[in-house]
Amino acid sequence: MTGQRKRPTYSHNPAFEGSPVLKKLGQHFLVDRRVLARIGDYASLGRGDAVLEVGPGTGNLTDILSERARTVYAIEVDPVLASSLEGRFDNVLIIRGDALRVPLPEYNKIVSNLPYQISSKITFRLLARPFDLAVLMYQREFAERMVAPPGTREHGRLALNVAFWAEAEVLEIVPRGAFSPMPQVESAVVRLRPRKTPAPVEWGAFEALTRGLFSMRRKKVKSTLAAMKVPPDALSRIDPALLDIRPQELSLEKVVALTEAISRR
Repeated sequence: MTGQRKRPTYSHNPAFEGSPVLKKLGQHFLVDRRVLARIGDYASLGRGDAVLEVGPGTGNLTDILSERARTVYAIEVDPVLASSLEGRFDNVLIIRGDALRVPLPEYNKIVSNLPYQISSKITFRLLARPFDLAVLMYQREFAERMVAPPGTREHGRLALNVAFWAEAEVLEIVPRGAFSPMPQVESAVVRLRPRKTPAPVEWGAFEALTRGLFSMRRKKVKSTLAAMKVPPDALSRIDPALLDIRPQELSLEKVVALTEAISRR
């Protein structure tokens, strides 16, 4: 792309508030310059990086990314916002469409203020593809569930499924006032690093097991597996100590062990 670069105002244009797409997705624009700059720092961007941004909105974060990376691929579903971004940055390619469905380009880093209502679906779509590093903004409650350790009330299927793919850490809590329009909840910046050693089980089997276990999270693992029609010979291969705990006590390693025992023929 060519053309003179237009500097962003780092504010929210009220003209966009009537967009039915934004209302559906619950999108809030990050306008705090200090937070925007720190997100760029967390991603450790360099001129060799190709970055994926989901939901660029008014382009405040896009501006930071374009200054530091070689290429930015920005996926925007709202046609009004997409039009406002096209031609503003020489090294930004705007991809019009739904980030859950459009073909994804080749990139090595992901940096985004994700639309709240697609947080889970887009996260797992992105985790299943190769990348070096991701820095993503979520609702605070969602982010805290992503990193909740075993044995805590917040620990569940989300934390385990994320852990299957990557190591996650909350980098900072972002106040409501950093956004426009202001959301009703705080947000959090999360960094994801792909696991160096992939889990030794298939994702489909692992995900199906966590879904079943946490559909009956108050029951002990043995009772839940029996309700899931796991064959007795598979149950016999499982450490009895694993069968006598509740799902919220399970670590990634323990769910992997359960998956291996159940999947073994």
